[in-house]
Amino acid sequence: MSKETMAAVVQWGPERGQVDLRERERPDAGEGEVLLRVGAAGVCGSDVHQFYAMQSWAVNVPVTLGHEFTGTVAAVGRGVSGWREGDRVVSETAAYICGRCAYCQSGQYNVCPERRGFGYGVDGAMAGYVRVPARCLHHIPDNLSFELAALTEPTCVAYNAMVERGSVKPGDSVLVLGPGPIGLLCLSIARLKGATTTIVAGRSSDSPRLEIARKVGATQAIDSQTTDVMEVVRSIGDGYGVDVVVDATGASGALKTAMDAVRPLGQIIKVGWGPEPLGFSLDPIVKKAVSIHGSFSHTYRTWERAIALLASGQIDAPALVGMQAPLDNWRGAFEGMHEGRIVKAVLLP
Repeated sequence: MSKETMAAVVQWGPERGQVDLRERERPDAGEGEVLLRVGAAGVCGSDVHQFYAMQSWAVNVPVTLGHEFTGTVAAVGRGVSGWREGDRVVSETAAYICGRCAYCQSGQYNVCPERRGFGYGVDGAMAGYVRVPARCLHHIPDNLSFELAALTEPTCVAYNAMVERGSVKPGDSVLVLGPGPIGLLCLSIARLKGATTTIVAGRSSDSPRLEIARKVGATQAIDSQTTDVMEVVRSIGDGYGVDVVVDATGASGALKTAMDAVRPLGQIIKVGWGPEPLGFSLDPIVKKAVSIHGSFSHTYRTWERAIALLASGQIDAPALVGMQAPLDNWRGAFEGMHEGRIVKAVLLP
């Protein structure tokens, strides 16, 4: 008896463009797992990077893409308690953790050395169904739609960066490099934390995203290809630089800009990934006694906070969602984000 199949956005090879909509077997819930009927799957910059072979991490091909997802419990596996069919949920991204290392034992499983995530290490959720460890699940309230709940994961990334790794204080000045989903969510968290001056910088192709940055609270949104970012920074306050710089691009040049723009004793929060070598000195970090925080992933508490922020409307999620599309228009969603025409695309399997 053949198994039921489903459409899925699958990366089938490591080269640029080796992603297609294909039929895959519908998974079953194993021990300790649930099967989710996917309600919505956000397109992340990392999905786009994998499509264009621009990522700096190994991908276990063939793999179904998608790690920002929400849906309804369709089946419950053996040994699972506390969950039942019909529950509305979002899922964390750490599909596999070892459970034994010092980080797992202390609740910091986001940096487990053996961690594998959905969409690159195991099959993700750009499909009708996805198999998920029950430990990854969080309830979502009825007033939070699947389309907006799909932004929980990037909201967690921003919350971890701005609250748990970095420390933004009331009255701070903040420069965000990169007006993508993570950059704009970092902006939103900075505003909630009391930052008074918030600058977002992007390229000319990011013009639509820079307009969204203004809508969600940037005091200035600048095209770095036509406006000197450092000139803007020097015009703020005493001219020594901004308190916090967020590198949400992953480009090596952005880190150099961050080192130039941050004030002595300030903070650089690096949340963007990129494979480029640096090619410049890090001495300004030493000379300015700057704190630099790497920020990766999230843990259970972060997810609960992010869900609360989205459900309360304190994060303007609707402003970020520029496209909702069926699964068969995945390519248009990927291209729209790659070209900077939209901030966030959400697929509806």
